Amino acid sequence: MADAVMDADQIVKGSCDDSFSAVREAFVDNFRRRGEVGAAVCVYKDGKKVVDLWGGHKDLARTVPWAEDTIVIMNSLAKSMSALCMHMLIDRGKVDFDAPVANYWPEFAQAGKEKVLIRHILSHTCGVIYSDRAKPGSWYRWDEHIKALEMQEPAWEPGTYGAYNSINIGYLLGEVLRRVTGESVGSFLRKEVTSKLGADYHLGLRPDEIARVSDMHQNPKNTFFQIAADPKAPLGRAFQSQPPGGYFQNTREIREIEVPSFGGHGNARAMARIYAMLAGDGTLDGVELLSPAAVERTRWLVWERDCIMTQRFLRMGFGFMHNEPGTLPMGKNMAAYGHSGTGGAFAWCDRDRRMSFAYCTNFQREGPGIGARGAVLALAAGGGTPPDWLT
Repeated sequence: MADAVMDADQIVKGSCDDSFSAVREAFVDNFRRRGEVGAAVCVYKDGKKVVDLWGGHKDLARTVPWAEDTIVIMNSLAKSMSALCMHMLIDRGKVDFDAPVANYWPEFAQAGKEKVLIRHILSHTCGVIYSDRAKPGSWYRWDEHIKALEMQEPAWEPGTYGAYNSINIGYLLGEVLRRVTGESVGSFLRKEVTSKLGADYHLGLRPDEIARVSDMHQNPKNTFFQIAADPKAPLGRAFQSQPPGGYFQNTREIREIEVPSFGGHGNARAMARIYAMLAGDGTLDGVELLSPAAVERTRWLVWERDCIMTQRFLRMGFGFMHNEPGTLPMGKNMAAYGHSGTGGAFAWCDRDRRMSFAYCTNFQREGPGIGARGAVLALAAGGGTPPDWLT
């Protein structure tokens, strides 16, 4: 493993196998040329950690270093973790992949949702993308948001169309999980996934964990929040239940309360480890979380099209985004899959190469897709042709 890298303005710490030196170079270059503030990147290959780098600062004034154990909000990577928990219940025979959601959650059958299946929620094809009756701030009030989802009409006939379920997917999966296990999705994830793997990622943080969180710094070039601020856009309609007061990414509530669609906190090391389990057919370091057959289901592609919510091209599977070289590059293998977060966090696995990748940052991504900083790292790790917009 190569020594830590020192730049004139930043110190990047950690380790990097020489075969992945391009990742180290791209990581340093992000600080030099692309405005990185604080970040971490991690890669696993054949079940072994080959890249583990972190650097920069926790604050915009660049006075507090990003530490080895710093964590940050990873936004919609929480969707893939909620989906992983559901895949585990399906694998254990506790939930039927093809069953109506109402079998586990009878109140959900209201307003034309009796034909929504578990697979429809996982694949973002259930149509329950809005919560029109939810009051602002209901994201932090579980029972209230769930009640609004019970009354919500689907935006299309379930299973016939797909669009990114920006707000509701974690609540929908989480309520089914709660009805089946009696646990919250955050509690299940901590007990059954992250604790077993030794992965520093959680929904709902403890005080000692909150003390290690870096604030997320806004980027005026982040187009996701611009779209969400437009009440006439589908994404803006979905965001109408957000808390009053604007920017919520650094609030006490988002850290303490389980928000399973976009509220998880962790770092690249943790997420690369979880995705390394998927790359290893459900097992890592002797810990088996899924059967190979269950992992195979996680890699199925369901739909690909221009998405009305994100206003960009998406390829979507059962709880996971798939490789899209134009805006979400995951290396040369089009079968690679994972998830991105609007703040810039990005994780994926390539099962054919038994490899996983994860990146997190405290400076929001720019533009659509993953943004330049995450894209150059993913391409350095997995290969592939850079999109035209990447410089």
